[in-house]
Amino acid sequence: MADQHRTDQHSASDPAAAGALAPAPPTATSPDPAAEPGTTEQPLADRGSNRSQRPTSEAFLAFVADRWADRPEGPAGPLPSASWAAARRAAISALFPGERLVVPAGPLKTRSNDTDYRFRPHSAFAHLTGLGTDQEPDAVLVLHPVDAGHEAVLYFRPASGRDTQEFFADSRYGEFWVGARPSLSDLAVLTGLTTANLDELAAALAKDVGEDGVRVRVVPGADDAVTALVDGVREHAADDRDALDAELAEALSELRLLKDEYEVEQMRAAVAATIEGFARVVRNLGRAVGHARGERVIEATFDGHAREAGNTVGYETIAAAGDHATTLHWIRNDGRVRRGEMVLVDAGVEVDSLYTADITRTLPVDGTFTDVQRRVYQAVLDTADAAFAVARPGSRFRDVHAAAMEVIAARLGEWGLLPGTVEESLAPEGQFHRRWMVHGTSHHLGLDVHDCAQARRELYLDAVLEPGMVFTIEPGLYFKADDLAVPEELRGIGVRIEDDVLITADGNENLSAALPRRPDDVEAWMRSLIEA
Repeated sequence: MADQHRTDQHSASDPAAAGALAPAPPTATSPDPAAEPGTTEQPLADRGSNRSQRPTSEAFLAFVADRWADRPEGPAGPLPSASWAAARRAAISALFPGERLVVPAGPLKTRSNDTDYRFRPHSAFAHLTGLGTDQEPDAVLVLHPVDAGHEAVLYFRPASGRDTQEFFADSRYGEFWVGARPSLSDLAVLTGLTTANLDELAAALAKDVGEDGVRVRVVPGADDAVTALVDGVREHAADDRDALDAELAEALSELRLLKDEYEVEQMRAAVAATIEGFARVVRNLGRAVGHARGERVIEATFDGHAREAGNTVGYETIAAAGDHATTLHWIRNDGRVRRGEMVLVDAGVEVDSLYTADITRTLPVDGTFTDVQRRVYQAVLDTADAAFAVARPGSRFRDVHAAAMEVIAARLGEWGLLPGTVEESLAPEGQFHRRWMVHGTSHHLGLDVHDCAQARRELYLDAVLEPGMVFTIEPGLYFKADDLAVPEELRGIGVRIEDDVLITADGNENLSAALPRRPDDVEAWMRSLIEA
């Protein structure tokens, strides 16, 4: 990675990072590195520039700004998501008439010292703008109240001029370092939004705000700096600002409970890319078996595919072999993959629009289930099928889990693992079967892998299922290696089967049905890939 220098000073520097250059001898203007700590006058935040040798002469500044070709023409038309995003903005506008709504994309986040994580905008921002991939750090969508509802304005940091120091010297935002940013007109065309420079945000937020003026809400947790700015302009307002912001977050989350046609199309694309990724994993199982960190081979295979086929993974890939499969969110992925055992792969591709799939398959490493593995796998599959049977309009979301638990309890009862009857276990005061499946059966899915998380209970868990809902069905059984409540033959076996489900007018559609689920089909599919 190229040596970095930041003129924006967004993060403190590690003095050890200066080791890329030999320390200069002390002079009258440079502090002696052997001096007592705390005697230097240079601010800590400025020390990241100690390693930089960026020229500052007037001659250089004039030369670096000269003789550049015109920038390429901007986009020819709007994004496919633009009209859908406009409809979502209209829906939110109707819920908060006369109020100013602030939806930040979020800032770049520091990974270590002066290196950032790859940017991903806040999901509410993506939903209301239609932007995806890494667009656009620090941007803020504001719905300003007007007589007819709201005017939506997108404030962001546009491309800097080539005659500015930011152009070549700013490692966080400069074009030389991270590429060209879009212009105001570029994003106006892509989104259909009015666009403005981020420098105008503060004044725009403060307009007509006062003790009896415009009420302002901001998405909580999206961008601390923007929240502080909003808090400053509503300092004298009598409202409970936390309650206001929570209501906005709730409404934005509930807006995503029903997916529109564009969103369903994106979910299909994410699922299709994820299924391709699972095929790649199977083709690389032999390499995984031969590697000391075979789980990492699986993770790297899928994650590399996700970057090729989409934006990235929708969440950290779980590649859990053997007893690791009994840890629900095993993402360390540093274990061996052994023949005769199973590997649980829970993974999803996030496509460029930021919609993600979430699919799990538990695969026999050598392509064939043992009798005990097949027995556990079939029990989980029967559980999933029971959940699918009730996932239809008119049922409640909680009914899907209840149907799954009836099968889990029945199978565990048949195997003699429950301390009482199946009925006693299913009763609220029992629940013994939950020892081996402590998680829920379903969660909504979309821009977030656990989508709509701020929705009210009555619109989520207690909701009546409607066409357009997309969620997972993912039962499992997990028998840890040290679980003395189960026979030895079951210990160290973990199985989860997870599919992505769309509620339709007359039932449901398993969006991930193309990835085999039944044990015979799984074995045949694996053979076809390994032998190809």
